[in-house]
Amino acid sequence: MKIDWKSKLSSRKFWSAVAGFIVPLLLAFGVSDSNITQVTALIMSGGSLIAYILGEGMVDAGRKTDFTNWNDDDED
Repeated sequence: MKIDWKSKLSSRKFWSAVAGFIVPLLLAFGVSDSNITQVTALIMSGGSLIAYILGEGMVDAGRKTDFTNWNDDDED
């Protein structure tokens, strides 16, 4: 089964799951609440940035420009 990484990385659910996995680990290792807040903010902002970049890439890839009928000699 092939994993669609573009879809996964652009999913808010995925990034919430990543934060939901890491935060309890940080708590278990005794990391301060301030540091946990900073790590969570970095995960979510990084996820948002990645989702935006992938989303824009998919939109750009969806725009197909047909240059086969374009001719510079068509001057009036």
